[in-house]
This record gives sequence, structure tokens and C-alpha cells, in this order.
Amino acid sequence: MGRHSSSPPLGDGSLEPDWLARARSEDNPLTMAKLDSGYVVFGSTQFLPGYCVLLSDVDEANHLTDLPFHKRQLFLADMALLGEAVFNACSGYDPAFRRINYEILGNTYQHLHAHVTPRYSWEKPEFQAGPIWKYPEEVRNAISADPIKSDRAEEFDALRESIIAELRRLA
Repeated sequence: MGRHSSSPPLGDGSLEPDWLARARSEDNPLTMAKLDSGYVVFGSTQFLPGYCVLLSDVDEANHLTDLPFHKRQLFLADMALLGEAVFNACSGYDPAFRRINYEILGNTYQHLHAHVTPRYSWEKPEFQAGPIWKYPEEVRNAISADPIKSDRAEEFDALRESIIAELRRLA
């Protein structure tokens, strides 16, 4: 575990999923790419279409400061690369696309990861000004936002493929 950690590692019997192990799995349909610093994963919710996560591939990394300086630089550069890919793909996906938000939180899943979230002008005003966590859980976790089970799964798959193509083009 990283030098700043105050919690036990994954696999301690808690209900916290091991997202890094899932990203590494060759049969995970949401894993999009392996970059220099980690894995790009299409969000398991697409209530804001194009939402992705970059997971550090350093097992013991909990905080950005757990990485040596050169690996921090790689992680932040990969986060920016992912953001550009999502920006380009979402610009062509929805004319209401307006920006990308970047977040490194770690409050729930305590392994270094970055959220790359597209934002849209069709979002309700009370949600536009803040983080996506202001959205109610029932919106974030609605079946209509599930990239695999939703009626929009083919649409989400096309967007995911567009982001992958942009990652390849930019890398």
C-alpha cells in the first residue's frame, strides 16, 4: 500500500471491488487501452456519455504522491491524453458537448485513478456547476446508463470505439 495509506489493501474481505484487477482482465469489455501509466476503462455508467477512468497500473499506488516523480508525470500525461481523446470523440458525438472535467479523488476506491468526464449543455443547471457526484445515485446507476445492459448499448459501444480510435491516433 502507498506511503500515505490509512486503509487496508484490496482483497481484505471488504465489499470494495478490485477495479485494477478487472481492468487487467483480458475479458473485460470496458477496458479500452493500456497506456504507459495504466489502464483506460469506459465508465460502468454512461449517464454522461464518454465518461472514462484511468487506473494506475502500480499496485501499491493510492495517492499520486505514492508514485516516483517520473511516473507521476506519465500518469498526468496519460490523463491529459485520455481527456483529449474523450474531448475529440464527444465533440463529434453530441453537439451539446461543452467541456471535460478531470478529477483525482480516491475517497471511495482507494487506488490511484483519474476520472475524465465529458459535460454537456443539456445537463440541468443545478448539476452543471458542480461535480458529477451531485447527481442522485439513481441517475448515475440507472439501467439506461449501463454501457452493456442499456437500450443504448450500441450507441455507447460506438462512442467507446471512437474514444479508442482517438487514443490510438494521439498516442
